[in-house]
Amino acid sequence: MSMTQATDNERLTDGGGETFATTNKSVWQRLLANRTAMISIAILVIISLSAVLAPLLAPGNPLKVSPADRFIPPGAEHVFGTDNLGRDMFKMVVHGARTSLLVGLIVTVISMSVAVILGAISGFYRQVDVVLMRFVDGLMAFPGIVLATAAAGIMGPSMTTVITSLSIVLIAPSLRVVRGQVLVVRELQMIEAARSVGVPTLRLFTRYILPAVSSPILVQASFIFSAAVLGEAGLSFIGVGIGPKELSWGNALTEARNYISQAPWIVLFPGLALMFTILALNLLGDSLRDILDPRLARRR
Repeated sequence: MSMTQATDNERLTDGGGETFATTNKSVWQRLLANRTAMISIAILVIISLSAVLAPLLAPGNPLKVSPADRFIPPGAEHVFGTDNLGRDMFKMVVHGARTSLLVGLIVTVISMSVAVILGAISGFYRQVDVVLMRFVDGLMAFPGIVLATAAAGIMGPSMTTVITSLSIVLIAPSLRVVRGQVLVVRELQMIEAARSVGVPTLRLFTRYILPAVSSPILVQASFIFSAAVLGEAGLSFIGVGIGPKELSWGNALTEARNYISQAPWIVLFPGLALMFTILALNLLGDSLRDILDPRLARRR
C-alpha cells in the first residue's frame, strides 16, 4: 500500500514535467507569432518606459505655471503644446503616466490577490461558496462606477481613495472568474487522485489548482489593469479622483475640457495616451485568451 501511495505521489508531483515544459515553449512560440500581442506589448513597453524615465525625458516640474506661455500650439519648443496655465503638455502626459500606471498596477495586484484567495476558497468549499457568492452578487448588482464614486466621495479625493475604491469594485468580477475555474478543476481526476493519497489542502492549492487556473487569471489581470487605469481617469475627471495636487491623465483631461474648442491639443494628447494604453491592454488580454486556450492550442 505504501509503495502504491509513493508511486501516486511521484506521478502527481513529478509526472508531466516534460509536457508542462513543452506547453510553456509552445505558448511562447504562439505569443511571438501573434502580431496583435506583440504590437500591444510594444506599445505598453514604450508607455511604461516613458513613465519610468519621465524625469529624464521631461525634466522639471510638470505643474509649473507660466502665464506668458498659455495656449502655445505643438511645435519645436513645446512638442505637445501648452495648456491654459502655460504648462508643458508633454511633461504633463509623461509624468501623468506614472500616476495612472501606478494606480492600475496596485489595483490589479490587490484585487487579483484577494480574488485568487477568496475565489479558490469559494470554489473548493461549497459551504463558503453559498455565503460568499451571495455577497458578490449583491456587490455586482450596482454599477462599478457608482460604487467607486460613492466610496471616493466618502473618503475624499486622494490616490489611496482611488486605489481602495477601485480595488473593492474590481475584486468581484475577478473572484467570479477564479471561482468558476476552480469549480471545474476540483472535479478533475488529478485533484481527486491527489486528495485520495492524502495531499495536504494547502499543497493541493499551490501545486495543482492555482497552476491549473493561472491562464484565466493572467488574462483577467490584463483586463483589470485596463479597467483600473480607465477607472482612475473617470474618477479624476468627475472630481473625486487623486486630487488636484497630483498629476494623472484623468486630471489633465479634467482641466482641459473647458478649452477644447480653443486649444484641442490639450485634450488630444492625454486622451491618446489613455486610449492607446487601454486599447493595448485589451488587445493583449484578448490575444492571451486565444493563445492560452487549450482548445485552440490543440487545433494548432
